Amino acid sequence: MRIYGNRLLKTLPGQNTRPTSAKVREALFNIWQGTIAGCTWLDLCAGNGSMGAEALCRGASSVIGIEKNSKACQIIRQNWEQIATAEQTFRVIRGDVTIKLASLHGTQFERIYFDPPYKSKLYEPVLNAIRSYNLLASLGAIAVEHNPKIWQPKDISGLVINRTKVYGNTALTFYHLLG
Repeated sequence: MRIYGNRLLKTLPGQNTRPTSAKVREALFNIWQGTIAGCTWLDLCAGNGSMGAEALCRGASSVIGIEKNSKACQIIRQNWEQIATAEQTFRVIRGDVTIKLASLHGTQFERIYFDPPYKSKLYEPVLNAIRSYNLLASLGAIAVEHNPKIWQPKDISGLVINRTKVYGNTALTFYHLLG
């Protein structure tokens, strides 16, 4: 897999993780163009870390990823180590996203990317946790990747949908804070 700047990333063999397609990744970074440099980025259900890696390539100051699969966590660390500059920080947290989000309570992120397994029941619990733990900065945004035939986005207490973009069987729904 290649990302911004033609950098090659390692991936897990098989179907244990589902990397975000190049088309969707490019669309997201075009939508968030001009907001990545210097931002704090949270990558939830990080897979091989391609979204966090892309954010680092585009100048994010700090990236944190949460991923359940231990082998995927090793690959994420390797991928991010080869990309991050001395001025950038990153951390990979292994575990269940619904539990590990509590450890970030009060840490705010300008950009949050959430890409759970499409058939999981993680969407509402994680979005509620982001709000409850005050993880989204006041002018921040959340992008949720999903299959529009499996999950239908809705406003969550304190979070409202800004827009949804559909790319074949993949959709990105963007949330921001209410008010």
